[in-house]
Amino acid sequence: MARSKDFDESEVLAKAVRLFWLKGYNGTSMQDLVDALGISRSSLYDTYVDKHTLYLKALEFYQNTGGSQVDDIVANTESAKEAIKQLLQLITGNLLKDKQHKGCFMVNAEVEVAPHDAKVKDIVCKNDKQVEEAFHRAIRKGQESGEISGKQDAKALTRFFLNTIKGIRVSAKSTTDKAFFNDIINTSLSVLD
Repeated sequence: MARSKDFDESEVLAKAVRLFWLKGYNGTSMQDLVDALGISRSSLYDTYVDKHTLYLKALEFYQNTGGSQVDDIVANTESAKEAIKQLLQLITGNLLKDKQHKGCFMVNAEVEVAPHDAKVKDIVCKNDKQVEEAFHRAIRKGQESGEISGKQDAKALTRFFLNTIKGIRVSAKSTTDKAFFNDIINTSLSVLD
C-alpha cells in the first residue's frame, strides 16, 4: 500500500523552484533540497525519485503558474495594445522585484540545462509556445479591430515580442534600472503602430 504524502506538494514545488532558481540545477545538491524543502530525504526520493525529476516538476509548476497569468491578461483586457503592455510590465515588474537578480527561471533552465536535456528543452519550448500564442492572440485581435496596424505579419510581430521578452529576462540579471526596461517596453509597443 502506497504511503500518503505528509506535505503540501504545491508548497514543496514552490520551494524547489526558488532553490533551483537561485542556485541553478547543477549548483543544487540533494542535501540543499532536503534542507530547503522541509521534507525528509526518503519522502523526497519516494515522491520525486531523483533531483532531475523534481527539477522537471518544478519547471512545470513554474510554467503553469506563470502561464495562467499571461492567459488571464490577454483574455480580460479589452485593448490589444494594453494587453501587450500589461504582459511586458508583468514580466519586467516581476524581474525588478527580485533583489537577488536571478533572471527568469525558465530562461535560466533554457541556458543551463536544455542544451543537454531533451525533457527540459520540451518544457521550455512548451512555455515559449504558450507565451507566443498569448501574444499572437492579442496581436490578431488588435489587427482585426484596427487598433494594431496590419502592415506587419502577426506571427513576425509575435516572434519579435517573444525575443524581446527573452532579452528583458536576461538583462534583469545585471540591471534593475526601471527606466531601462520602460525604454524597451515603449520602443517595442511602437512597432504596433
